[in-house]
Amino acid sequence: MSSESQTNSMSDSPIVQCTEVVRTYTRGGTGSLFSRQSGTSVTAVDAVSMAVQRGELVGLAGPSGSGKSTLLHLLAALETPDTGNVAITGMNTSLMGERGRTAIRRDHVGIVFQRFHLLPSLTALQNVALPMIEQGSGKRERRRRAQSLLEDVGLGDRLSHRPAALSGGEQQRVAVARALGGDPDLVIADEPTGELDSTASEAVLDLLADVAADHAVVVASHDPMAIDRMDRVLRLRDGRLTDG
Repeated sequence: MSSESQTNSMSDSPIVQCTEVVRTYTRGGTGSLFSRQSGTSVTAVDAVSMAVQRGELVGLAGPSGSGKSTLLHLLAALETPDTGNVAITGMNTSLMGERGRTAIRRDHVGIVFQRFHLLPSLTALQNVALPMIEQGSGKRERRRRAQSLLEDVGLGDRLSHRPAALSGGEQQRVAVARALGGDPDLVIADEPTGELDSTASEAVLDLLADVAADHAVVVASHDPMAIDRMDRVLRLRDGRLTDG
């Protein structure tokens, strides 16, 4: 195979792919190690296969309890499946221990949470720079990159503001900038507009669309506005992908 063909093959490979993934949980039970009553088994994700390429903005839609959050956790290597495989940039996270999955998340995954999860005692600049410490970036480089990312999301004049001094939409944009701090291949967003008004939601969705130009982005949402902005939508019901 020529070097050009190899390059094209690598660029065509999914950033994240899951194959026949199953994840179950157990509810209830007696709490006794010796009891035969082990509680009720619930299949949160049931034989799901999917793939997302760089440059795609993909939505996960479905009612509460459909398995969206569990599937996001699997895609982000926060959990491992009971059966099936999840691969991020070709690396099978299902076979890794916690240390290996932590390294995958650090180097390849950025996560945007619904409730922002910013540290209240840190400025916007410090919040965005924080994940870069784990990657070994120097202080000067962390500051340079964090400032650049905040300028990219329209918050160049909010560098020294703490979360309490920012609006909800501004906090979410800081959270997106933080997710990009480690230059990830995959960005995962869990209900990123759930705490925002329509104007702030539009701004965050515009930002995620821009992010998707250079990354693979997966967004779980109940928000019709968010779902309408996706390149394609995967719909879940009772842990399984449906046609509509």
